[in-house]
Amino acid sequence: MATDLSNIIKAYDVRGVVPDEWDESLAEVFGAAFVEVTGATAIVVGYDMRPSSPALSGAFARGAAARGVDVTLIGLCSTDQLYYASGSLNLPGAMFTASHNPAQYNGIKLCRAGAAPVGQDTGLATIRGLAEKWTDEGAPAIPAGTVPGTITELDSLPGYAEHLKGLVDLTAIRPLKVVVDAGNGMGGHTVPTVFAGLPLDLVPMYFELDGTFPNHEANPLDPKNIVDLQARVKSEGADLGIAFDGDADRCFIVDERGEGVSPSAITALVAARELARNGGTGTVIHNLITSWSVPEVVRENGGTPVRTRVGHSFIKEEMAKSGAIFGGEHSAHYYFKDFWNADTGMLAALHVLAALGGQDGPLSELVSSYDRYAGSGEINSTVADQVGRVAAIKETYGAQPDITLDELDGLTVTSTDWWFNVRASNTEPLLRLNVEARDPATLAKVRDEVLALIRA
Repeated sequence: MATDLSNIIKAYDVRGVVPDEWDESLAEVFGAAFVEVTGATAIVVGYDMRPSSPALSGAFARGAAARGVDVTLIGLCSTDQLYYASGSLNLPGAMFTASHNPAQYNGIKLCRAGAAPVGQDTGLATIRGLAEKWTDEGAPAIPAGTVPGTITELDSLPGYAEHLKGLVDLTAIRPLKVVVDAGNGMGGHTVPTVFAGLPLDLVPMYFELDGTFPNHEANPLDPKNIVDLQARVKSEGADLGIAFDGDADRCFIVDERGEGVSPSAITALVAARELARNGGTGTVIHNLITSWSVPEVVRENGGTPVRTRVGHSFIKEEMAKSGAIFGGEHSAHYYFKDFWNADTGMLAALHVLAALGGQDGPLSELVSSYDRYAGSGEINSTVADQVGRVAAIKETYGAQPDITLDELDGLTVTSTDWWFNVRASNTEPLLRLNVEARDPATLAKVRDEVLALIRA
């Protein structure tokens, strides 16, 4: 019977329950398929703190080495640390992580040399085809290399920390007290080294690496997962709080009052700093559900904003195409030209520390100029007939005056005082709604009207 791996090979990565959906034998096949698709003579492999990660990554390395490819194992790392290794060594890379998924999951994020993304259209579909062919009953043996490759180990953490600190000047900042919630994820591994030597009073929370996530899910975009951080920032009288997700490629910021700072405001703040660093010119990418504030701030600082669909593959593609200096998403992913167009939450966090420490006011005051509108955040509704509901919304608003409709990604409806976007989930029977308005009362009115149509 033919193998079907569609349940674990997603749009951007491999992800599934271990060992029920995939295991070491399949990881070995993925290693062989990855080097076939990239044509690499050497690759780099890293992994997160999940219990299954060391064995899966080791199997992947064996599968690659059997094809004659040299493997550099960097061991425990954050996803952006793997991107650093891929970029600095100019090698294709494999990161074993399931980000913020529960403990029984694991996955692989793949990239070509220079941290260029591998998704369905850029190699993942071919990897799936090879893996299905090589695991069929009675399939021929995977072709072996003439000479097996070597497997060596490298500690990339010091180089990663040095590279990031070379991109943001933190030498003259005032002393800051910062609470960091690593969520038992890879921030507990990277933060001590990156923050070493900086004028920071670090209050660590949940720095013990534990892929069973004993304290809370390592997904800071869900408000319930930053409650501990918010309370600790207030009780410590800290200047700010930073939360990282499981593989520490995303960061979420909390101000001195314990209030969450929207990723759109962080995108605008970092965009202004990166534009200043680049002489007041450059392109900045933002997806279509970031705040109106982002393109406004970019233009005010001499830059050119470019709007894209949601999803890191679209952002990275547009970054490469336009030569953009920076890109940001509502989901707290931040992409930098000087980091091989890859996303790194740590570099965004360093920018926030530099901006805050370079002036005397509190963070809430600093970000207020970047947070100009009322936003709903993402509201998910379970909907069986997604197409029908979106069509009903289009019909309702399309007939109204002074409204523009746009279908770049889902349906975006824009008026003079508000906009909203409705998108179907790729993986679940959900419609996702984001609304923004010039004031909270307008926001509430539009949000409730659209939700009534979605849930009719």
